[in-house]
Amino acid sequence: MSETAPGEQPLQEKLSYEAASARVEEIIRRLDSGEASLDETLALLSEGKTLIELCAKELAAVGDALQELRLDELVSRLEGTTDG
Repeated sequence: MSETAPGEQPLQEKLSYEAASARVEEIIRRLDSGEASLDETLALLSEGKTLIELCAKELAAVGDALQELRLDELVSRLEGTTDG
């Protein structure tokens, strides 16, 4: 496992959603090939789980932001109908 310096984020936390998603696809292809050793399979599964969790957090954050935008838009519309 790679260690990070104090104050430094793990590599997975620095990846964009797109990069993490692409890496998950690479991991899946490697696992599907059947060529990975047991140790490599375990390492790939662990990495894949971490990357999938990162992607899920990113998607949740985007969903929350979209929900907030919809609420702001609704409030603006409601305020517009009461003004006039």
